[in-house]
Amino acid sequence: MQTIEALNQAIFLRINATPATPSWLIELGLLVANYAIWIVPATLACLWLVADDEGREGAVRACVVGFAALGVNQLIGMAWYHPRPFAIGLGHTFLAHAPDSSFPSDHVTLLSAMSFTFLYCGMRRLGAAMLAVDIAVAWSRIFVGVHFPFDMVGAAIVAWATYFLSTAIWRAWGSAFTRMCVAVYRKTFAWPIAQGWLRP
Repeated sequence: MQTIEALNQAIFLRINATPATPSWLIELGLLVANYAIWIVPATLACLWLVADDEGREGAVRACVVGFAALGVNQLIGMAWYHPRPFAIGLGHTFLAHAPDSSFPSDHVTLLSAMSFTFLYCGMRRLGAAMLAVDIAVAWSRIFVGVHFPFDMVGAAIVAWATYFLSTAIWRAWGSAFTRMCVAVYRKTFAWPIAQGWLRP
């Protein structure tokens, strides 16, 4: 365990920015670390509004897998606390963050859940684009000093495992749950749908 932690810290120090790092690169890292996560709700909303029934089912499944994976993260955090780099005085921190458990990364867990779901559901271009954002966010949150590299590895594993462990449940209930979501959407937005502003 000490060897793994030493490797984790060594990789972190190789990626983590320092005061000598160009300010524009630090600003870029902060921008990605703080705001790239909003691509998730934007993508799901756009997919829901423009996709066919199959695409909507993919959006619902990605959302379910994402929330389930975040729930697993909470259980891991309650069972085992792993300090963030700044909590042990390691490296340099450019983003204010609560000193909660670092493992696994919630940001990367959610993005990985989206990426894996889209890729395995046949939406390969969207999945690949989301994976690119996922990797950028993983880099940025190490770069600005709030996560370790193995937090990102753990996040990807949690997301991947959650997707596959939920497969049997989704086969049994996924289509019905998606139809229920569509019915609620059509009832809630009946007027703009009737005006032709939204896809039914």
